[in-house]
Amino acid sequence: MTDFSRIPGTPQSSNPRLLAGLAADLSEAGYTVDGVAGFLGEEASGALSRDQLVPAMLACKAAADGGTPVPVAAAAALWLVGSSVPAQQVQEAFPRTGAEGLAELGLVEKDPDAPDMLRASVDLRPYEFDGRDGGTHLWVASDLGAHQRPGVLPHGHVLGIGQASLSLAQLSINAPVDRALDLGTGCGIQVFHLLGHSRHVTATDISERALGFTRFNLVLNAPALRLDPENPEQRVELRLGSMLEPVAGERFDQAVSNPPFVITPRVAGEDEDHRFTYRDGGLPGDQIVSGLFRNLESVLAPGGIAQMLGNWEIQGSADEAAVEKDAWSERLRSWLPEGMDAWVIQREVLSPAEYAEMWLRDAAENRDRNEYAASYAAYLEDFTSRGTTGIGFGSVWMRRPVDPQAVPLRRFEDIPHPLESPLAPHLAAAVGRFDWIQAHPNLAAEHLVVAEDVTEERHARPGAEHPGVILLRQGAGLRRTTLMSTELTGFVSACDGDLPAGAIIAALGSLLGRDDPEFAAGLEEEVRNLVLDGFLLPAEP
Repeated sequence: MTDFSRIPGTPQSSNPRLLAGLAADLSEAGYTVDGVAGFLGEEASGALSRDQLVPAMLACKAAADGGTPVPVAAAAALWLVGSSVPAQQVQEAFPRTGAEGLAELGLVEKDPDAPDMLRASVDLRPYEFDGRDGGTHLWVASDLGAHQRPGVLPHGHVLGIGQASLSLAQLSINAPVDRALDLGTGCGIQVFHLLGHSRHVTATDISERALGFTRFNLVLNAPALRLDPENPEQRVELRLGSMLEPVAGERFDQAVSNPPFVITPRVAGEDEDHRFTYRDGGLPGDQIVSGLFRNLESVLAPGGIAQMLGNWEIQGSADEAAVEKDAWSERLRSWLPEGMDAWVIQREVLSPAEYAEMWLRDAAENRDRNEYAASYAAYLEDFTSRGTTGIGFGSVWMRRPVDPQAVPLRRFEDIPHPLESPLAPHLAAAVGRFDWIQAHPNLAAEHLVVAEDVTEERHARPGAEHPGVILLRQGAGLRRTTLMSTELTGFVSACDGDLPAGAIIAALGSLLGRDDPEFAAGLEEEVRNLVLDGFLLPAEP
């Protein structure tokens, strides 16, 4: 097994006692999410969340000039702002670790322009989330961003806590499992969440540096993550390699991945040193994502689920896309193995130009005008070569069925509006409703109730006797809105759990003079869709 405790250019995790002292120093200094927010104040905290450092820099400077040591100010100045701090101030703020210990761990280094000053070698920031047993408070190390250390990011950059990783964490279902897999772990964010409900986690990455950061973060936070700091490998195994290669032939109950899905123009003769490994897997187009669609089934146990984020190309003319607004899903459907359950939620679509601008800005590649223009042109030429008119972004849920002959769940939805966070409980509930419907094909015999978060809206022309439009809205989860027919509105209004669905449908048919089989079958299908979407729920027995 490879030892990732002493990877050059990453924080060192071979000294658990020193790391335990650091954790105590950080906690005692108040370097927590709440502690930092309280020290900086609302305005500086908000600016920092947007990678704007000046208000936080001013707060740290004011604390340093005040004469009274403020340990949280020293920590924030070092690792959040990226400022240099007097070595003596660092020594006082971290009495157990000391300036020498921080340097030994690879967290600080001497400022080359001021020998008595120390500056951060990495980003180290507090992080917290609600786990199964309450709040979990951690510190997470990653590489410094371009806003902290100016310049184009190095191609081996290890990304920290980003919006994509947070989105995946709040999407990931946390039902108890035996074995879990994190593909492309980065600095380990998904591992931290998986440990809350998994007996054992395997984490892979193509970057040795990423695995070095992950191990450091695991040992530093061992008590909170319920790990043995002397042997974290008992519960977490780190493996070096590309995507599924390190776990070929194995089976997991859950897999998550924030893969390097960014679509990047390929350059003849390029190698890994020319790629931003944290975001670019080195394949043309959206082949990273399509490969996972096709192959994740191979590492899932029967009933095992996989969740990931991804980009996919929308190909064809803009006019075709406007006529067939769901055409984006056809390519994705073609990637899926037969019988595989899949639910894709597309959250955003960018034009090729918008996409190029976003990712050139992400790596600070917009600082040199000539290089920026060349890179921008390469993006547009690359997309044109494949007839790509848009790039979709969203989340993917997949499941390997227990029964290969079962009807698969297949949903491809475009949902750009804000959703509830965390979304994982609602995704799990929606999958549960699909399974319930498969187990209860005769919906007419079932008793249903309206979900608690559902409200009804009626719209009418002024003076009209009856509404022209009736909508049902969800206040939670996916926050769907659905247009109702007169008969479906009548059905929902009668769903209090007392009568079976078939009796309500029959009563409505009699009232509306519709005793034909087509009416009952069509209304039952509409009711089934309302159950799938969570507007109606099976009544408690």
